Amino acid sequence: MTNGFYQVRIPDPTDYWVEMVKCRHACPVHTDACGYVTAIAEGRYQEAYRIARATNPFASICGRVCGAPCEANCRRGDVDAPVSIRPLKRFVTTQFGPESGDYAIHRDAANERMLPPNRGEYERVAVVGAGVSGLTVAHDLTRLGYRVTVFEAYSEPGGMLTAGVPVFRLPRDLVRHEVQAILSLGVDLKCNMRLGRDFTIASLRRDGFAAIFLGIGLPKGRKLPLPGSDHPAVIDGMDFLRAFNAGTPLPLGKRIVVIGGGNVAYDVARSAVRPELEAAEHVALDVARSAVRMSADKEVHVVCLEGRHEMPADEIEVEEGGEEGLRLHNSRGPREILVDHGNVTGLRTVKCTAVFDANGRFNPSYDEAVIEDIPADNVIFAIGQTSDLSFLEPSDGVASERGLIKVNRETYQTTAPDVFACGDIAHGPRLFIDAIASAQIAARSMHDFLRKTRTDVVVRKEWSPAAYTMTERWNVIQRHNPPALEAPKRSGSLEIVEENYPEAEARRQAARCLRCNVNTIFDTAKCVACNGCVDVCPENLIRLVGLSKLIEDPAWMEKAAAEFGDLSSYAPEQLDEMGGGMMKDETTCIRCAMCASRCPTHAITMKRFDFTRECVTVATPNPKILYSTV
Repeated sequence: MTNGFYQVRIPDPTDYWVEMVKCRHACPVHTDACGYVTAIAEGRYQEAYRIARATNPFASICGRVCGAPCEANCRRGDVDAPVSIRPLKRFVTTQFGPESGDYAIHRDAANERMLPPNRGEYERVAVVGAGVSGLTVAHDLTRLGYRVTVFEAYSEPGGMLTAGVPVFRLPRDLVRHEVQAILSLGVDLKCNMRLGRDFTIASLRRDGFAAIFLGIGLPKGRKLPLPGSDHPAVIDGMDFLRAFNAGTPLPLGKRIVVIGGGNVAYDVARSAVRPELEAAEHVALDVARSAVRMSADKEVHVVCLEGRHEMPADEIEVEEGGEEGLRLHNSRGPREILVDHGNVTGLRTVKCTAVFDANGRFNPSYDEAVIEDIPADNVIFAIGQTSDLSFLEPSDGVASERGLIKVNRETYQTTAPDVFACGDIAHGPRLFIDAIASAQIAARSMHDFLRKTRTDVVVRKEWSPAAYTMTERWNVIQRHNPPALEAPKRSGSLEIVEENYPEAEARRQAARCLRCNVNTIFDTAKCVACNGCVDVCPENLIRLVGLSKLIEDPAWMEKAAAEFGDLSSYAPEQLDEMGGGMMKDETTCIRCAMCASRCPTHAITMKRFDFTRECVTVATPNPKILYSTV
């Protein structure tokens, strides 16, 4: 509701204060980013790792390649720029995560409260797919006491972590360590086992698996039905990335056009501009990065429908890609793969005048008269991914819709009661952290199905006096991204692009956190309306608003009428004498506590709000995941 100053919301005891910690609220697995960032600022590095790991079995990987919805929602972004939450996570996972060689902290730091409390020696469960969703399910169910076997179609686990993320963004040793930390819990892994070729859902049932999880992802790329798109030099982006990362790169010419404007398109384009290493050289690269064979210079173009400001790719991807020599063509729609004498010679494009229609739906419009031909020896499509459901048989009982496996979105149970699925195969392409979150729900649901229980997730909340000290000049420290290799070195090798923060800079960047779990609490019974807090606030975000202004909003008029009766005969100054409201713009509060220090009646205090999520199991014949607060 509006009052001429702010969008007004009266704090409620359930959701408001949880939502105020925006980074944690935005994280699909509710990682306490505020907690681990603050711990880094104070030099408590192992504790910071434990907090980051608590709800996320892939904390180390997320410290490298997470889409970071926490940063997108960080309140510091309303002041200047978000806290660099993701690279700060990397700072501590490098020291204490599985990549350090010690898996004990990874095991010990797991949040046991986010697992159902009833545990024991339970049935065999099959997990198909050793990507992030499958391994998260295996991680949780093994800790609950189930005997889990993971079946992986390829020779190495990891799914899109190894097949889809370029080796210069995510070290393969790190992936292997994080996967091994999960396997070390007692998970049985069987590689080179493809569903539909080496086994079926029916055979898993015959072999005695009490429940089955499908975490098979979207392994195939999409192509547009353009003239010439069936030419061998026109490549599926997923096939290209899988081959590139495996050290068996597909042959490319010197001129390459990548179609797509998202992060996958930039993964493809930035991989295409780099040297092509053979498998043996990949092995050598793991040992010593100096054994890189330089390739001839390449010309790589990125073509997308979106304007520069509309592109879904992360800004850092676009910027670093430009530094590495990628040539970006915005607002261009592909029309034809040009072929001459059997060879691809280019991509014909037309101007895209709008990507979305008046209703905000994807419905591109074009100016066909504005044509641009981009020379190319190869064209790579990176416009999305599709499923491969050829393994499904009618007798399996697993239904699909729109190319995805049909599931109950609350439980991730399929139309076959003993089969569950989540991640990209259930809801389409999303972030790794979304796949992890959905897998945690799926694991609880599988447990409920097998135990005939219902697991509720409750929120425990606690207030306490806030004792804290902000770092000097915390409110003016600028965001600095972690250092990166120089562009010529990046594009000429497969070395990891992003480097780690030095310790001093990590603490400095962490000190930018505004500690959104610390709040200014108003006791209106003590307030004497002196306006001291209004005067002293350095961000000018507190207002004492009179009743005459409040009741311009119909909802506030209704509240005032219930309290005072008919107000139509009162003059504005009379209304203001009757009452008003103290309002605070939470978006830019920097937690300086000056309002609390200035208040002569102690009507304003600084309090810390702590909350945790916990699983509670109750018996029921109809298991269903619910969400509640207490």
